[in-house]
Amino acid sequence: MDADRLLRISVFAALSDAELSRLAAFATEESFPVGARLIREGDFSTELYAIEEGTADIVRGGETIDVIKPGDIVGEIGVLGKTTRNADVVVSSPMLAIKVSHWEIRRLSADTRQRLTELVDARRSTD
Repeated sequence: MDADRLLRISVFAALSDAELSRLAAFATEESFPVGARLIREGDFSTELYAIEEGTADIVRGGETIDVIKPGDIVGEIGVLGKTTRNADVVVSSPMLAIKVSHWEIRRLSADTRQRLTELVDARRSTD
């Protein structure tokens, strides 16, 4: 994957060129139709998604609690924290996403994983 695509995602844009290149080497692209369940509440966390196009509803306990849009990431809490999914993510408009699996995250250096965690935490505190 072209590392420039990752720059459109704010969390990834703060990474160094070397970190971006390494992440881009592992990332893949996926498309999802309306109604697809990107993430299922309670499942083990195996990947995170960076949204390039489209939207999705975050649903917890059957109630929509948020909407994700281009530039957002989803699934990072479970992947970085090694926890189960805390909500469903249901695609609400045709979606193009960048997928990074937990295996690819593990291949990144400990410093880069820590940096990603810090960037996600910082983003969440400003939301």
